[in-house]
Amino acid sequence: MHTEEKIQIVATFLGTGTSQGVPVIACDCDVCNSTDEKDKRLRSSLMLKINGLNFVIDAGPDFRAQMLRERANSLRAILLTHEHVDHIFGLDDIRSYNWVQKHPTDIYAEERVQQAIKTIFHYVFADFKYPGIPKMKLHKIENSSFQIDGIEFIPIRCYHHKLPVYGFRVGDLTYITDTNLIPYVEMEKVKGTKILIINALRKEKHISHFNLGEALEVIQKINPEMAYLTHLSHNFGKHEDIQKELPVNVFVGYDGLKISTD
Repeated sequence: MHTEEKIQIVATFLGTGTSQGVPVIACDCDVCNSTDEKDKRLRSSLMLKINGLNFVIDAGPDFRAQMLRERANSLRAILLTHEHVDHIFGLDDIRSYNWVQKHPTDIYAEERVQQAIKTIFHYVFADFKYPGIPKMKLHKIENSSFQIDGIEFIPIRCYHHKLPVYGFRVGDLTYITDTNLIPYVEMEKVKGTKILIINALRKEKHISHFNLGEALEVIQKINPEMAYLTHLSHNFGKHEDIQKELPVNVFVGYDGLKISTD
């Protein structure tokens, strides 16, 4: 189940860390003290460049720094996986794109996530609009494919413990974060994907995220050409050490990494 037309995608890992990022404030562990830039992880987010347009999946507290780092001077839309702070708290910083592009930013999210946005960013939707506030155009998504400028996006319903969240498939790339359960019928949507990006919090089991072993089981079932791990915690270890333990087609994601579906 995927888009028939071949889509060229360049994906940029804006962030590959957990809700606290890496290094963690006040932590003195080896990973947090690492001098390897690949061990510096902002909150998880992905940017997809398709047909010259930038689509971002999740906009956490590091959104501003991430977009500045990538010199992303335009933004077509933001897709949200769920409403947790590390995935939506950067939305206020779309103001610059509003100003440059002269229109509200299109944001795609399910109804529950939209309600959270309206509560947290209440000033955006208030009757009195304070000058300079961000401008958002909310689009409701459900568990069925939708299009933006002719590009098909396929939501993948997953579960973050008991919280329903979405992953997304676009062409030959699938991005799944913050989950520890993908139902069988949803897994069928992912099959055939060439690039799979999936969360793997740490080696030990976790209540709401795949650990390494569980992520590798999913990768084995999907059998993509390449898989990348994201949403990594400081408890997992250093980038270079993790990579040594992985199968030949599985890679540790890191901030700033760019990959292509070519």
